[in-house]
Amino acid sequence: MIDIKYLPKVELHLHLDGSVRPSTAKEILGYETKYDMQVNRNCNDLNDYLKKFDIPNEIMQTKDNIARVAYELGNDLRNDNVIYAEIRFAPSKHLKEGLNRYEVVEAVLNGLSNVDLKTNLILCMMRGDSFEDNLEVINVAKHFLGKGVVALDLAGAEALYPTKDYEELFTIAKKYNIPFTIHAGEADGVQSIKDAISFGAKRIGHGVRIVEDEKLIELVKEKDILLEVCPTCNIQTGIFPNLKSHPVKELYNKGVKVCINTDNRTVSDLTLNREYKNLITNLDFNIDNFIKMNKDAVRHSFLSEDEKQKLINKLTI
Repeated sequence: MIDIKYLPKVELHLHLDGSVRPSTAKEILGYETKYDMQVNRNCNDLNDYLKKFDIPNEIMQTKDNIARVAYELGNDLRNDNVIYAEIRFAPSKHLKEGLNRYEVVEAVLNGLSNVDLKTNLILCMMRGDSFEDNLEVINVAKHFLGKGVVALDLAGAEALYPTKDYEELFTIAKKYNIPFTIHAGEADGVQSIKDAISFGAKRIGHGVRIVEDEKLIELVKEKDILLEVCPTCNIQTGIFPNLKSHPVKELYNKGVKVCINTDNRTVSDLTLNREYKNLITNLDFNIDNFIKMNKDAVRHSFLSEDEKQKLINKLTI
C-alpha cells in the first residue's frame, strides 16, 4: 500500500490566517505565541475556537508579513504532497496598518508565487461585518477573478449570524459570475445548509449537520454539491465528541461528495497527512477512498475543465 505521505492530495478548505507558523509569529512578536494560536481540550465551541485567530491577524497587517505567511503555507502544503490548494482568507481582517483590500490580496498572491505549487484564493466575507464591507470584498474578488482569485466565501460565527441574512450579497456575486462556497451546517443546523444551497452554492464548507436530514442528503446528491469536510476541527469545536462518531464515512458511503481538509493547520495543530491517517485509524478509510475524494475535490474545484483534467491525471496512481 502506498504511504499516505506520498499520495497526491488536494485541499479546498484551508484558512491562511489559521495556518500561520507559530515560530513565525514568535519571531515577529518577540514572545512565545503557540499556546494562544492552537486549541486545547478546553475549547468549547466554534466561537471559542475563533479566538485563536487573534495573533495571526495581529501580525498579518503588512505586505511583507502577509507574503511571508502565504509563502510558508505554500511550502507546508508541498510537504504534505498537496498538488492543488484553494486557500481562503478575509481581506477585511488585514487593514489595521493602512493596507487596502486590493493590496492585501496582492501580498498573498506575491507570497504564493514563489512556491512551486498550484494554488488559488477564495476571499471570505465575514458574518457580522457590515453589508458595505462585505460588498467591497465582492468588488475585490471581481477585480482579481481569474488572476489568482477563483471564488467567494462566507465565514465566521455561523450560529450568531444566520446564513439567510446574507442572501443579497450572494445575489450580487451571481450577477458578477463569481463562484462561491459558504460555511454552513457547522455551528448552525440544516437550515443554514438549505439557505446556502438556495443561494446557489456549489460547495458547502463543513456541511456535516446534513446528517440530521435524509431529504437534505438526497438534495445535495441530486445537485452534485461537494462538502468540504474538516473532521478534526469539528471535534475541536464540539460538533461531535470524537472522530469515531464523525459522519464523514457515513456520508461518503451514502454517495455524498466529500473532500478532506485541515481547515486551519495551526489552530487545529494538524497536517493533511496526519488527518488522512486519523481517518484510516478511526473510520476505516483507505487509499482508494482518498483517491476518489481527491478526484471529486478537483471536479468541484473552481478551475477550468482543462486544468481539472490535468490534475485528475496526476491523482491516478
